[in-house]
This record gives sequence, C-alpha cells and structure tokens, in this order.
Amino acid sequence: MTDTKDLEGRLVLVTGASRGIGYAAAKNAGARGAHVIAVARTVGGLEELDDDIRRAGGSTTLVPLDVTDYDGIDRLGASIYERWGRLDGLIAAAGVLGVITPLPHLDPKEFEKLMAVNVTANYRLIRSLDLLLRQSDAGRALFVSSSSAKSCRPYWGGYAASKAALDAMIKSYAGETEAQPIRINVYYPGAVRTAMRAKAMPGEDPDTLPHPDDVAPSLVDMITPDFKQTGQIFNFQDKSFTPL
Repeated sequence: MTDTKDLEGRLVLVTGASRGIGYAAAKNAGARGAHVIAVARTVGGLEELDDDIRRAGGSTTLVPLDVTDYDGIDRLGASIYERWGRLDGLIAAAGVLGVITPLPHLDPKEFEKLMAVNVTANYRLIRSLDLLLRQSDAGRALFVSSSSAKSCRPYWGGYAASKAALDAMIKSYAGETEAQPIRINVYYPGAVRTAMRAKAMPGEDPDTLPHPDDVAPSLVDMITPDFKQTGQIFNFQDKSFTPL
C-alpha cells in the first residue's frame, strides 16, 4: 500500500466497492488520505473494507446500494450535496459480465441487466454527481471498462456491447467537460484475479494474473488532482494511454 497522501482531504466515491477492483481501489484511495464513500450491494464486504481502511488510518461512509436503484443514486447525490457540497473523485467500478454465449441465445433479461448495470447505472451516476464534481477544484471521474469494447469477441456480444456503449457515453461526457476543471477517463484493467474473471475463464490459473491490489494504484492515480488528461483510455496490461 502506498504511503503517498495525495488524496488528503479529498472526497471519493467508489461503486462496486465490496470486492474485486472496486474494493482494492477504495482501499488504496483511503490509504492515500481520501474519505471514501463506498457503494455496493454486499454489506459484509463493505464492513470488511471499512475495517481495512480504518486500519490504514482512513475513513469511510458506507452506502449499501444496488447501482440499478436509480432513485437511490439520486438520493445519494442529494445526501452528498447536503453533507459536503462537492465530490472530488468518482471511481465507477461496478459491473457485470453476463453470460458468455452466442448472441441469439442470450436471454433478454440477461441483456437488460448488462445494460442496466454497465451503462444506465453509469449514466445515472453522471446525471446525479456531475454538479458535485463541478463544485470540486479538480473533479475527477474514472469508469472501469474493458478491451472487450474494442475486440468484440464471438460469444461476448452482450458484454462487449455494454462496454462499447459505456466508452461512447464517456467519450461524449469528456468532450462536454473539456473546458472545465473536471477530467473524465476510462480504465481497462485487463485480466485480473477477480470473481468476474473466474466466471469468464473457469479453467484459468488465477495465480498467473495480477491481483486487484496490483491494479489499484494506477487506477487511483487517475482521480488525483495532479492527473490532467481527459478523454483517455488507460490500458493496465501495456500501461498505455489512447484517446477514447
């Protein structure tokens, strides 16, 4: 864990914070001085995160919330405004894989869930939190996506479509805010040792993959005030930046 306190006094919201990349990012942000608003469905995972962050000297506000509770996202935005009047960073890490299957076999409910979690929930976060990010002196938003948005592999059509839609939406949002102090970017973690990856690749040896804690520092770097780029994709696998 880093000793850098480059997020001291900053307010950072993380979705998907109860496990995987979201958990690791929230823990890293807390260790770097941020007060972390941790959002996830799983209360037990949030409580473990709270313990980890407090042991590192940080602080949290735990929000048990399904990101498809869109009215709940609106209430969360209102609560942040009433309590703090701003938001300095957003790490949108919540996501679902869906079912790896030929596209004609993908159940409509599965497709709708993919879009609800991977696309619509992020739109609702933007809608509810944009004003708060604008109140910060250096508002930052980072959306965890996937290279599947570009590769569009066979059998991954639903997931790929949802991530391509997310990338397109964030590209537009980055352009809309380019003249503002806000910086908006996307992060491709690649293959990481998570439950989602294990579901996608059940025969893979997880020990060959980076741990979420390995990914988190570079992810959190992109919501610090010193990070100035916008409209970019960072690919963790080859450490490259490319325009959205």
